[in-house]
Amino acid sequence: MTWHKSSHSGTDTDCVEVAEVPATAWRKSSRSGTDTNCVEVAELTRAVAVRDSKDPTGPVLAFDRLSWSAFVAGSGRLHQA
Repeated sequence: MTWHKSSHSGTDTDCVEVAEVPATAWRKSSRSGTDTNCVEVAELTRAVAVRDSKDPTGPVLAFDRLSWSAFVAGSGRLHQA
């Protein structure tokens, strides 16, 4: 994963850094169905990145590993209800 200063940041020290996730890191989530409405995940060193497979250049959400584990556990309980 490579970090760089966002092009939307100013020239002062209050800037936003963004990470580029390598294309090889992405995989279809095991929770996705067989249709085209899929979620892709990339397991990184300290985080899990999530994106919509229909928009691979679109926004990416990143979760720390503890939050991601809680989300997956909670979504499994909802799916069983």
